[in-house]
Amino acid sequence: MSIVIAPLKRMFESRRFERNAAFYLLLLAGLGYVLIAVATGQMQYLTLDNLVSILGRTVALGITAIGQTFAILIASIDLSVASLISAASVLASVVMNGDPGMIVPAILAVAVLGAVVGLINGVLIAYFDVNPLIATLAMSLIIQGILSAFVTNFAGDVPEGFQVFAYGTFAGVPYALILMLLLALGAWFVLRHTRFGANIYSVGGNPAAARSAGIRTSRVIISAHLICSLCAALAGIYLASRLRAGAPWIGADGVYDLESIAVVVIGGTVLSGGRGGIWGTMAGVMIFSLLDSIFNLTGVDAFVKQVLRGVIIVGAVALYSYRSGRIAA
Repeated sequence: MSIVIAPLKRMFESRRFERNAAFYLLLLAGLGYVLIAVATGQMQYLTLDNLVSILGRTVALGITAIGQTFAILIASIDLSVASLISAASVLASVVMNGDPGMIVPAILAVAVLGAVVGLINGVLIAYFDVNPLIATLAMSLIIQGILSAFVTNFAGDVPEGFQVFAYGTFAGVPYALILMLLLALGAWFVLRHTRFGANIYSVGGNPAAARSAGIRTSRVIISAHLICSLCAALAGIYLASRLRAGAPWIGADGVYDLESIAVVVIGGTVLSGGRGGIWGTMAGVMIFSLLDSIFNLTGVDAFVKQVLRGVIIVGAVALYSYRSGRIAA
């Protein structure tokens, strides 16, 4: 028995395990999905088309989580993304109002909204030293309050030509999924192969040392929040295309603020900043999607599903915290 346990223990306590823990969890979730599908006789869910469908359901959360990764890497956080997603979906739909000629102005308007929200969040945190939780929660309340004052139901109309964003495919793969993967690739390149990416890790790991090294930490913080808000705005545009109209509740109903944070943490990015990456986040998104699929296969009640998700998130964070403590020691 010790012959088997000893290598497993060494693997668990290795740095390599810490770096790849999200992918081991993804492999475990994928294996669990396959075994449950076979055990319940639902073999129709083990097709390539169904895999693409599972991936397709992650688009809005995946895009939001990419931006959230930048915020968490600088030891910050953004709780305004859910309200911003709702506002972006409504704004895009209202500006388009069924007119294909207004698609570009709508996209630009949403980009400006995302940039303004990200800029305000970043300035409050970087220059006024407001706690990120408080600053972004306040922004969320402001956005949701304005939405509630003017919109109570579906708003606007997305023209058919723009609905291809959510429903169009290339070689059987949704355009939106391709966009999400390209966005993830671009984010990975920025974080790993640019000076800005190196500054993100430096500011998140040790802001005092980063300032001593000549890094303008305030600019890095603002830029990270700009990226986070722009990603949330893009997710809102996607959901408007999918719903064919704007919905002022879509962000809150999707719990995109908490779920984006959860998948980033499950993906191995630490809340204290300075460690983590995009591919871990993408693994976390896939883990969440597979868990949802497993719950659907087994007929788990919606309320029980939320409890199980919470338990899994706490377990994953506890695992990473334990591992980090052992390595530091």
